[in-house]
Amino acid sequence: MGTYDAWLEQASIDDAVRDLRPDYRAVLVVAEGLRGGESNEASETLLFAAEEHVRPLLEHTKVEELPHIAAWREAFRAFGAKPQRTRNSAEALMRRADALPRINALTDAYNAVSVRFQTPLGGENLAAYDGPLRLVRATGDEEFGTLASGAETVEHPEPGEVVWRDDAGVTCRRWNWRQCYRTRLTEETTDAVFICDVLDVEPGDGEQRAQDVLGALTEALEAVSPGVKLISRIL
Repeated sequence: MGTYDAWLEQASIDDAVRDLRPDYRAVLVVAEGLRGGESNEASETLLFAAEEHVRPLLEHTKVEELPHIAAWREAFRAFGAKPQRTRNSAEALMRRADALPRINALTDAYNAVSVRFQTPLGGENLAAYDGPLRLVRATGDEEFGTLASGAETVEHPEPGEVVWRDDAGVTCRRWNWRQCYRTRLTEETTDAVFICDVLDVEPGDGEQRAQDVLGALTEALEAVSPGVKLISRIL
């Protein structure tokens, strides 16, 4: 087994989250030996293609009415979040889809895939993880490290909020709303985990979307970091 195979096998989704959305699927991709760095020609190509793909979709449809975005709004309401105030990551990105931000090669790559499939997708630094990745409903006591006015600070999720966490605390609040500062990707990140969140739009169609997103993310990571080692799992 490779360095992170066992870690990936330990990832889990709590039954309380499954009860909330039985149709939910998490696409997990572990990348080892990344060479990301600054935004480059490969990441620019991916972002430009994503912008061109969604432009005609948004000419006649509001972002919040796109089927997968609407499904995530329903999921947020189910655990008490207000989607008009705390938008899922895909909706927030789609609202900038006419001119997507250029951040760094790795973030650009997964943002391009997120926009193309209108699905929440994030990347995190594996070296910063403490223990296995798991999706749970929060007690409210967990620590979430973030930035406020440029300084690191600790917040706490609401009781019942859906969060990703490890042994050290919350790594992403409100399912896919905001990632913690501790596990952020940087230009120096070499090993990362990418998390894509998929719901059904029509009964049972999430399985195919999960496979499609997995394929697209794999291609995007290989484009910006040739030679990267990838392993994946769909929960």
